[in-house]
Amino acid sequence: MNLFRRLRDGESDDTERVGLYVDGPNVLRSEFDVDLEDVRTIAESYGPLATTRLYLDENASPGLIQAGEARGFEVITTSGDVDVRLAVDATEAVASGRIDVLVVASRDTDFKPVLEVAARNGVRTVALAPGEHGRSDALRNAAQDALSLDADVE
Repeated sequence: MNLFRRLRDGESDDTERVGLYVDGPNVLRSEFDVDLEDVRTIAESYGPLATTRLYLDENASPGLIQAGEARGFEVITTSGDVDVRLAVDATEAVASGRIDVLVVASRDTDFKPVLEVAARNGVRTVALAPGEHGRSDALRNAAQDALSLDADVE
């Protein structure tokens, strides 16, 4: 039984607040064919979502923004580096105690320090890769749980 199914079948703690942070430019690429519903479902398997954010750059299409909003994501567009904004927001959520589980959907090693800070503060960490070939070893090793969409969603 894979981790996703085990959690989905009721072994998660419904009192744990989950923060889901999606690195749009690194996850929503044609080679990965990621469905935001799958990303959300995996995050929800850890508990109720307290934060559900999709980060996009200023060049994101209106259709992509609408798709994220239609799936219940707060879409954050930035003219600067998406990675910096996501890392700051996720770290702030950890530091303020708003979340108990941090799920970062990305393939970017820039988020390794965020996962490490979260773990040191008692927050469970999950690295969600868009696919096996998009998996970051650094993120996988830093996170308590490391999942891949193409391997864990049926």
